[in-house]
Amino acid sequence: MGDAVQRMCDELEIRNLLARLAQASDDGELDEYMACMHEDAVWGGTGFPARRGHAEIREGAVGRRADGIAGPGTHTRHLISTSHVDVQGDTATARSIFLFYGDTHQTPELRMMGVWEDEFLRTDAGWKLSRRTIVREEA
Repeated sequence: MGDAVQRMCDELEIRNLLARLAQASDDGELDEYMACMHEDAVWGGTGFPARRGHAEIREGAVGRRADGIAGPGTHTRHLISTSHVDVQGDTATARSIFLFYGDTHQTPELRMMGVWEDEFLRTDAGWKLSRRTIVREEA
Protein backbone atom coordinates (compact mmCIF):
# COMPACT_ATOMS: atom_id res chain seq x y z
CA MET A 1 0.00 0.00 0.00
CA GLY A 2 2.88 2.40 0.76
CA ASP A 3 4.29 2.27 -2.80
CA ALA A 4 0.86 3.02 -4.31
CA VAL A 5 0.39 6.04 -2.02
CA GLN A 6 3.89 7.32 -2.91
CA ARG A 7 3.16 6.95 -6.65
CA MET A 8 -0.10 8.88 -6.23
CA CYS A 9 1.70 11.65 -4.33
CA ASP A 10 4.43 11.77 -6.99
CA GLU A 11 1.85 11.91 -9.79
CA LEU A 12 -0.02 14.74 -8.07
CA GLU A 13 3.21 16.70 -7.60
CA ILE A 14 4.05 16.24 -11.29
CA ARG A 15 0.55 17.33 -12.39
CA ASN A 16 0.92 20.44 -10.23
CA LEU A 17 4.35 21.04 -11.76
CA LEU A 18 2.79 20.89 -15.25
CA ALA A 19 0.25 23.51 -14.18
CA ARG A 20 2.91 25.75 -12.59
CA LEU A 21 5.00 25.60 -15.78
CA ALA A 22 2.04 26.68 -17.93
CA GLN A 23 0.95 29.43 -15.54
CA ALA A 24 4.46 30.78 -15.03
CA SER A 25 4.98 30.82 -18.79
CA ASP A 26 1.79 32.86 -19.22
CA ASP A 27 2.02 35.41 -16.43
CA GLY A 28 4.65 34.43 -13.89
CA GLU A 29 8.15 35.58 -13.10
CA LEU A 30 10.99 33.94 -15.00
CA ASP A 31 12.56 32.77 -11.72
CA GLU A 32 9.33 30.91 -10.94
CA TYR A 33 9.34 29.34 -14.43
CA MET A 34 12.98 28.29 -14.19
CA ALA A 35 12.50 26.86 -10.68
CA CYS A 36 10.28 24.20 -12.26
CA MET A 37 13.18 22.87 -14.36
CA HIS A 38 16.23 20.80 -13.65
CA GLU A 39 19.44 22.79 -14.20
CA ASP A 40 20.35 20.48 -17.12
CA ALA A 41 16.87 20.49 -18.67
CA VAL A 42 16.36 20.32 -22.44
CA TRP A 43 13.44 22.23 -24.01
CA GLY A 44 12.42 22.33 -27.68
CA GLY A 45 10.55 20.61 -30.47
CA THR A 46 8.61 21.28 -33.64
CA GLY A 47 9.31 24.90 -34.58
CA PHE A 48 11.30 25.53 -31.40
CA PRO A 49 15.10 25.24 -31.30
CA ALA A 50 16.54 22.91 -28.69
CA ARG A 51 17.70 24.79 -25.61
CA ARG A 52 19.85 23.16 -22.96
CA GLY A 53 20.24 24.27 -19.37
CA HIS A 54 18.79 27.17 -17.43
CA ALA A 55 20.71 29.91 -19.28
CA GLU A 56 19.55 28.88 -22.77
CA ILE A 57 15.97 28.11 -21.68
CA ARG A 58 15.70 31.46 -19.89
CA GLU A 59 17.10 33.23 -22.96
CA GLY A 60 14.34 31.68 -25.07
CA ALA A 61 11.64 32.70 -22.59
CA VAL A 62 13.03 36.26 -22.45
CA GLY A 63 12.93 36.39 -26.26
CA ARG A 64 9.32 35.15 -26.46
CA ARG A 65 8.31 37.77 -23.89
CA ALA A 66 10.21 40.56 -25.68
CA ASP A 67 8.60 39.57 -29.00
CA GLY A 68 5.12 39.54 -27.43
CA ILE A 69 4.63 35.84 -28.20
CA ALA A 70 4.01 34.67 -24.64
CA GLY A 71 4.33 35.94 -21.12
CA PRO A 72 2.87 38.67 -18.92
CA GLY A 73 0.93 41.30 -20.84
CA THR A 74 0.70 39.29 -24.07
CA HIS A 75 -2.87 38.08 -23.46
CA THR A 76 -1.90 34.47 -24.08
CA ARG A 77 -2.75 31.28 -22.20
CA HIS A 78 -1.62 27.67 -22.24
CA LEU A 79 -4.39 25.18 -21.56
CA ILE A 80 -3.52 21.58 -20.68
CA SER A 81 -6.47 19.40 -21.62
CA THR A 82 -5.29 15.87 -20.78
CA SER A 83 -2.14 14.40 -19.27
CA HIS A 84 -0.92 10.88 -18.70
CA VAL A 85 1.78 10.63 -16.02
CA ASP A 86 3.92 7.52 -15.50
CA VAL A 87 6.14 7.46 -12.40
CA GLN A 88 9.02 4.97 -12.28
CA GLY A 89 10.94 5.50 -9.06
CA ASP A 90 12.94 8.73 -9.29
CA THR A 91 12.03 9.40 -12.93
CA ALA A 92 8.72 10.02 -14.62
CA THR A 93 7.25 10.80 -18.01
CA ALA A 94 4.11 12.66 -19.00
CA ARG A 95 2.31 13.16 -22.27
CA SER A 96 -0.02 16.17 -22.25
CA ILE A 97 -2.28 17.65 -24.89
CA PHE A 98 -1.99 21.45 -24.90
CA LEU A 99 -3.78 24.37 -26.52
CA PHE A 100 -2.22 27.82 -26.80
CA TYR A 101 -4.56 30.79 -27.06
CA GLY A 102 -3.90 34.43 -27.92
CA ASP A 103 -6.11 37.52 -27.68
CA THR A 104 -7.48 36.26 -24.36
CA HIS A 105 -8.53 39.81 -23.43
CA GLN A 106 -11.05 39.72 -26.33
CA THR A 107 -12.33 36.68 -28.16
CA PRO A 108 -9.63 34.04 -27.58
CA GLU A 109 -7.95 32.72 -30.71
CA LEU A 110 -6.45 29.22 -30.84
CA ARG A 111 -2.90 29.76 -32.13
CA MET A 112 -1.36 26.36 -31.60
CA MET A 113 -2.10 22.92 -30.27
CA GLY A 114 -0.03 19.85 -29.81
CA VAL A 115 1.57 17.47 -27.35
CA TRP A 116 4.15 18.01 -24.65
CA GLU A 117 6.27 14.88 -24.20
CA ASP A 118 7.95 15.50 -20.85
CA GLU A 119 10.50 13.79 -18.64
CA PHE A 120 10.97 14.52 -14.93
CA LEU A 121 13.58 13.82 -12.26
CA ARG A 122 13.07 13.65 -8.51
CA THR A 123 15.50 16.02 -6.79
CA ASP A 124 16.09 17.08 -3.19
CA ALA A 125 13.84 20.09 -4.00
CA GLY A 126 11.06 17.91 -5.46
CA TRP A 127 10.20 16.92 -9.01
CA LYS A 128 11.76 18.97 -11.83
CA LEU A 129 11.20 18.98 -15.59
CA SER A 130 14.28 17.47 -17.25
CA ARG A 131 13.12 17.39 -20.90
CA ARG A 132 10.22 18.88 -22.84
CA THR A 133 9.65 17.91 -26.46
CA ILE A 134 6.94 19.98 -28.12
CA VAL A 135 5.09 18.20 -30.92
CA ARG A 136 3.25 21.06 -32.57
CA GLU A 137 0.12 20.96 -34.69
CA GLU A 138 -0.96 24.17 -36.39
CA ALA A 139 -4.37 25.48 -35.35
